[in-house]
Amino acid sequence: MTFFERFEADIMSGKKTITIRDESEKDYAPNSIVQVSTYEDDRWFCELKIQSVETVNFNELSDFHAKQENMTLLELKNVIQEIYPNIERLYVISYELIR
Repeated sequence: MTFFERFEADIMSGKKTITIRDESEKDYAPNSIVQVSTYEDDRWFCELKIQSVETVNFNELSDFHAKQENMTLLELKNVIQEIYPNIERLYVISYELIR
């Protein structure tokens, strides 16, 4: 699994506990351990344990999702639209950091 470098500190501090992805990145099994690296340079930085994968529509994103992403709802929606323009069906992948 990859993340933009700008999210690394929030993941490592435990402030970011979900990721929202499109259909091409939804196939993670609960209780599996995934290796995590940066999108920009494929630098490994941690392991995450997948807790769940749930479907959510863009218009259903809430302050609860935003808090799990360590953002405001407006920031979250802007980031999602930047990464996944014109995608309505998304997948919330909940995880915990493996220390």
